[in-house]
Amino acid sequence: MKVSVIIPCYNEEDNIAMVIERVQNVDLGSSKEIIVIDDCSIDNSANIVSRIRGVKLIRHIRNLGKGGAIHTGLKEASGDLVVIQDADLEYAPEEIPRLLKPILEKKADVVYGSRFLGRIEDMTFWHFVGNKILSYATRFLYNVTITDVMTGYKVFKRRVLDKIELKARGFEFEVEITIEILKKGYSIVEVPIAYAYRERGKSKINWMDGMISLWWLLKSKII
Repeated sequence: MKVSVIIPCYNEEDNIAMVIERVQNVDLGSSKEIIVIDDCSIDNSANIVSRIRGVKLIRHIRNLGKGGAIHTGLKEASGDLVVIQDADLEYAPEEIPRLLKPILEKKADVVYGSRFLGRIEDMTFWHFVGNKILSYATRFLYNVTITDVMTGYKVFKRRVLDKIELKARGFEFEVEITIEILKKGYSIVEVPIAYAYRERGKSKINWMDGMISLWWLLKSKII
């Protein structure tokens, strides 16, 4: 069993080395590969990653968005399981074994780390509301019990991803992949996680991303 950890990165020079170190130190009980996709950062992120041994670095020559970075990472990933790990230290890499557990126990094909079932520190009011609205919309439209559709912690069996065609390039990737998983009949199991909100940065989701994500949800039922 091999686990691929995909880390989209955009202007995270203050955090990226620590994220990678913590992912490297986590015992997953199997081999792992770490793939960092630098989405045309204008800071020193890519240079920092290039000096870290045991990490595959891919650089975009233009910014494609989080979804675009994940697309690139999926093409390079060779693991049986795929983990999406954000580069901003809002999500603790030490949670990964808990996210893998339902899949390893053959209880799930896809696992989401839910902030709303776990512990949240310092999330802004509007970020909280936006996440809740998108999760409620997903529950209403697809009759599922998802509490955190926009979570940055998602784990998949590779064979699930191989059956899904993804198009989204921005943060709407989170709802698009959820829609496609549900349409294919796969169930999503949620695991409580801890979450610590950071100050707003260049790669942070904003209200426009939320509106675009809501549109992706609505059009999935209209078109």
